[in-house]
Amino acid sequence: MKKKENRIKRIKTPWPTKNAMEQIYEKNLWGTNADAFYSGDGSHHLDVVKPYIETITSFLSAFEIPLVVCDLGCGDFNIGNALVKHTSKYIAIDIVTDLITYNKATFRDAHLEFHCLDIAVDNLPSGDCAVLRQVLQHLSNAEVGRVVRQLTDFKYVILTEHLPEGDFTPNKDIISGQGIRLKKQSGLSLLAPPFNLKVKEEKQLLSISLDNSQGVIITTLYEMF
Repeated sequence: MKKKENRIKRIKTPWPTKNAMEQIYEKNLWGTNADAFYSGDGSHHLDVVKPYIETITSFLSAFEIPLVVCDLGCGDFNIGNALVKHTSKYIAIDIVTDLITYNKATFRDAHLEFHCLDIAVDNLPSGDCAVLRQVLQHLSNAEVGRVVRQLTDFKYVILTEHLPEGDFTPNKDIISGQGIRLKKQSGLSLLAPPFNLKVKEEKQLLSISLDNSQGVIITTLYEMF
């Protein structure tokens, strides 16, 4: 795995994102089911979840020496739980304290760790591959920028974003929370300004078109320098 350099220090004044995300789960703004926490239909609908798990499993299984994966924004862990066995270590991170406490009590594996961290503020654990599945789309440009600066510590980054179909203006700013840029006919592109992420290689792994012109969910693999 890549050696960490220039680690970001935690800022003294916390971002309001933690409170916003906690309220989403407390008020079931992404829906609810029998479980204590629910990260939305995007983490449970089989038409979205099944091809994603198959695609990421194929990528992870291609390595003779399994990778250390950092799941940045693991949510209710319905998806991550299917990927753990294909890694040498799976480090699952989320900003919601009660959610991480629940996940620790619910999901057990010798190769699995859970940490409550704000990925836009805290230093990230070391790993080979960072996975961000429909996480950055909920963050302001300022917070995305802070995350992006740490992504260069990984060899691989697998990014999944909900984007408009066809042409759109990338990276319109939003307030962090429940919504995403889709309402502004925008979506994240880490390679475009203001983020300008430099990568060695970019490869689209998966594209899922949603019904009723609700956009497309794109999963992209970045190999970092």
